[in-house]
Amino acid sequence: MTETISARVQALGLELPKAGAPAANYVPFVITGNLVFLAGQICQWNGERRFVGKVGGEISAEDGVKAAELCGLNILAWIKEVVGDDFDRVTRLVRLGGFVNSVPDFVEQPRIVNGCSDLMVKVFGDKGRHARTAVGTNVLPFNVAVEVESIFEIRP
Repeated sequence: MTETISARVQALGLELPKAGAPAANYVPFVITGNLVFLAGQICQWNGERRFVGKVGGEISAEDGVKAAELCGLNILAWIKEVVGDDFDRVTRLVRLGGFVNSVPDFVEQPRIVNGCSDLMVKVFGDKGRHARTAVGTNVLPFNVAVEVESIFEIRP
């Protein structure tokens, strides 16, 4: 029997949210060849925005890490939809792009985005190791603390 992404997440004591609908005129993912480009996922749980505000301001660094992990759970919810929950179809996570809504003097964006990166390695093991960008920004959609985009390689 094929292992599922859901089972891996559950084994970590976590739960996946429902894959959320796009908030504007775009699609949640695009597949080209064996690559899946997922739209940026924000820190929301089943449509409820969480961690609203700036990291280093209203949001602590510790909560920023949790916000990035929540973005990761939303990424996993979408990749589960793409591959039909078949863990083995995911060849590897290629790249994450993390955006942190932060106050001007906050410089720990890599630490924040580790919340998502660490989750991917916990779920996928070595095939969850990825290239990454972690940048600070002055605002994100709906004033959420973190948004993360991703690229996966999958097999047919």
